[in-house]
Amino acid sequence: MKSISVDDLAALGSDVSIIDVREEGEYAEACVPGTKNIPLSGFRQSLGDVPAGRTVYVMCASGGRSSRATAHLAGQGYDAVNVMGGITEWYRNGHPVTYRAGGQ
Repeated sequence: MKSISVDDLAALGSDVSIIDVREEGEYAEACVPGTKNIPLSGFRQSLGDVPAGRTVYVMCASGGRSSRATAHLAGQGYDAVNVMGGITEWYRNGHPVTYRAGGQ
């Protein structure tokens, strides 16, 4: 499975396709700007929402759920890359996060 660090992902710029597989409530509290939320709990039924024909970067809170989703996508023929450390590492490394629903 292909993986990328949050710093290397951030260096790619804003024209990348990032999927956040955390649940809706988690995503509503805080998210990386420009990501698309496709919760892991309904991921298999939502494959049509995954952008085709380009590399897809998959993120969760810390990397566990995203690694499962990345493996599934790769098995379906997608060019999928797991984001190591997820939004937690993204935030720790100083990259932008949007807070909502009572967040900061």
